Amino acid sequence: MIIGLHHAQITIPKGEEEEAKNFYCKVLGLKKVEKPDSLKGRGGFWLQVGETQVHVGTEEGFDRLTTKAHLAYQVEDVSYWRETLEENGIKVLDSVPIPNFERFEFRDPFGNRVEIIKEI
Repeated sequence: MIIGLHHAQITIPKGEEEEAKNFYCKVLGLKKVEKPDSLKGRGGFWLQVGETQVHVGTEEGFDRLTTKAHLAYQVEDVSYWRETLEENGIKVLDSVPIPNFERFEFRDPFGNRVEIIKEI
């Protein structure tokens, strides 16, 4: 029986960890958590998002702009995040409306698709 989701992983190009930490930890305000010593040599870093983790790994030769795969961050104030991202030079894209949700999308500085969503 599956009882929950422990973590999801996204990837960034090798060598871009500092830029990614700046975006995810400073712009989005996510908390970095320590990786186990056995995995530290692989690059990347881990984030805590509520009770779930996002693992940011490194990967070359992948065009992140070609995939619909994404993470959706649940927020309390969609307008705040739209404004914050635009102030940081991130292009915000309107999402197809779905009942009972307010949402939008963007691509992180590495091309990963991200959704901001709030149940209304």
